[in-house]
Amino acid sequence: MSHETAAPAPAPGAPPHAYLRLLATPGARAFTAGNLIARLPMGMFSVSAVIMIAEVHGSYALAGAVTATGLAATAVVAPWTARLVDRYGQARIAVPATAVAVLGSLALVLCVHHDAPVWTLFAAYAATATTPNTGGMSRARWAHLHQGDAAALHTANSFEQAVDELCFMLGPVLAAAACGALFPEAGTLTGAVLLMTGVLLFAAQRATEPPVAPRARAVSPLRTPGVPALLCVFLATGAVFGAMEVVSIAHAGGAILALQAGGSCVAGLLYGTLRPASRTGRRLVLCLAGMTALMSFPLVAAATTGSLPLLAGCLLLAGAATAPTMVTGMTLIQRLTPRAQLNEGMTLAVTALLGGIAAGSAIGGWTVENAGTVTGYAVPVCAAALALALAATGTRRA
Repeated sequence: MSHETAAPAPAPGAPPHAYLRLLATPGARAFTAGNLIARLPMGMFSVSAVIMIAEVHGSYALAGAVTATGLAATAVVAPWTARLVDRYGQARIAVPATAVAVLGSLALVLCVHHDAPVWTLFAAYAATATTPNTGGMSRARWAHLHQGDAAALHTANSFEQAVDELCFMLGPVLAAAACGALFPEAGTLTGAVLLMTGVLLFAAQRATEPPVAPRARAVSPLRTPGVPALLCVFLATGAVFGAMEVVSIAHAGGAILALQAGGSCVAGLLYGTLRPASRTGRRLVLCLAGMTALMSFPLVAAATTGSLPLLAGCLLLAGAATAPTMVTGMTLIQRLTPRAQLNEGMTLAVTALLGGIAAGSAIGGWTVENAGTVTGYAVPVCAAALALALAATGTRRA
């Protein structure tokens, strides 16, 4: 099943660079700016919640349990929210859904500040699960604006992945700075303001919003051929990220993870300037093969030398495989999912990724505690190999 066609030639006078051409699309800069503001809190909320709860209640175990509950709630609610977005439109659903999530964040702040019963922390943070998948909505706009232009869509997906990496680099830093310089609740409050402001700005750009497609006889993306196998790939890929994060924090501290995100951001931007191959499934297999190979570098560095500069360089290289893999996976989701359910399909992919991150974090943490951090670096390698095997058997013909 393929919707890819040859990319049309750039219009006369169009900017020569791929990303300049992309952002020259009418309305693109406006919705991109709003979406960037809305996405920055995605890297802030969990860090802010952990700092805030641990500071007031003195328990990282409680803080971790609360954020894990929010992740579980998101896995259940996010596909439902995305389905409503597909059915009724981005602006009609995203704004009220975000308002509910922001109220959940404000309730969490009040519960922590006023020392409310512990169960209220779980209930308040679970309410933030209605946060819409802003990255998915932005990708859906690009897919609408560049229908039939495989090269432009490839560049757009690469750009969006780079934005994801940028937000997850800057978000935790901004959260920690706000909580440390002001007061423990400042990170959550800042994130809530940014999220609501960004979604309002994004939703106001109605000219680029994809039209609501007819839903007669629509089949769930889960029943679309190729999608379940691809979601399993996303699940295993998420385990790579979750395990690498926990193991690296245990081994060398959290700051070193910025190098992995930085490598991914740069690789994503470079990948977007290349002309994509026609066989997206085969391209995903090649990207995962590269990820499996590069994820072994931190393991080798930790096991042989113990040098932190060398490990940092290896994490930078390992990160270079992340963005191309995610870009290709999202492109494949866009190709396989019916257009009327594009937001739901991409949200299911993100949900699978989050589930994998949670599983990878748990397995990585258990391995570090029972076998040490060096052995822990074997977990992301095994998860990447599993993702490669799943992609080779289930998606290579796509």
